[in-house]
Amino acid sequence: MIVVMRPGCAQKDVAHVSEELERHGYTVKPIIGVEKSIVCAVGGEEHKNIDFLEQLRAFDGVEDVLLITKPYKFVARETRPERSVVNVGGVLVGGNEVVMMAGPCTVESEEQVMETAAAVAGAGAKILRGGAFKPSTSPYSFQGMGKTGLEILREAGRRYDLRVVTEVMDPRKVEMVAAYADVLQVGARNMQNYDLLREVGQSRTPVLLKRGLSAKYEELLLAAEYIATGGNEAIMLCERGIRTFETHTRNTLDIGAVPVLRGLSHLPVVVDPSQGTGKRDLVSALSMAAVAAGADSLIIEVHPNPDAALKDGPQSLTIQGYLDMVPNLARIAEAVGRTMAVGSLV
Repeated sequence: MIVVMRPGCAQKDVAHVSEELERHGYTVKPIIGVEKSIVCAVGGEEHKNIDFLEQLRAFDGVEDVLLITKPYKFVARETRPERSVVNVGGVLVGGNEVVMMAGPCTVESEEQVMETAAAVAGAGAKILRGGAFKPSTSPYSFQGMGKTGLEILREAGRRYDLRVVTEVMDPRKVEMVAAYADVLQVGARNMQNYDLLREVGQSRTPVLLKRGLSAKYEELLLAAEYIATGGNEAIMLCERGIRTFETHTRNTLDIGAVPVLRGLSHLPVVVDPSQGTGKRDLVSALSMAAVAAGADSLIIEVHPNPDAALKDGPQSLTIQGYLDMVPNLARIAEAVGRTMAVGSLV
């Protein structure tokens, strides 16, 4: 349930409501907004306790009591008067700026990462993406450089003032990856790895949660709920394409997911058009569509020489292709009332 407090109510009123909810068996999370505060409570059986709900409405400072009928609570749109903004080391995702995340699919060498990082930073990107640990359908495919890859990403981020997002696949490695990364990516294949979700929920490092290959919106939001119930509310939802009957593209990028998720949840929405299509020549058009639809951020695969890439070369933009795309994205962002950083290289 959500207990909506009156504007300007005293802190003791919020504390009184929270204590009473806890006494009735609820897990309580007060959310203090700029104009209005709410108390989010989960775990009770409010449908069996109508009298208690009416009593709450009479408490000092209480404006209304609302029931959340959705199976996810903390990430539901109803729980926050304002949309969430995730602070990634000073970079704000979910605000007015459309934040660009860009870099190679996989860390292959220091030279490759540094060249890419310099270019995307020069084009206004704020976050460097790159895989140190790579999930592969085949056990014989390249699995990433591991800790060495993390060290390269961290150094590139330091050198070019970029935050780092990289995937973590193993609950036992969350602490290690978080020591190098500013954002922990939970990949599509791990969206329902509940042990991993719980572990990143215990971390206080922001999380980029990718939609599973065949996941419904509700399943994605319930996966985010696992993270939020662990105490980590710095979550970004990522639409990266789903598996359909269509074989022309690697996946089918669901642009409709952007407004749907923004309506269902207060969390920022990120779009990955590289994984979403698997085709380099479609990335620019679908990136523009994502910005127009309301995406808070894009995560783009960029490689100095995609044709020689160890992983996902066909969907990676060349550096020049990325530089050519950015001005078009900035114009779309401006048209929908948002901003986007455009660096000196563009």
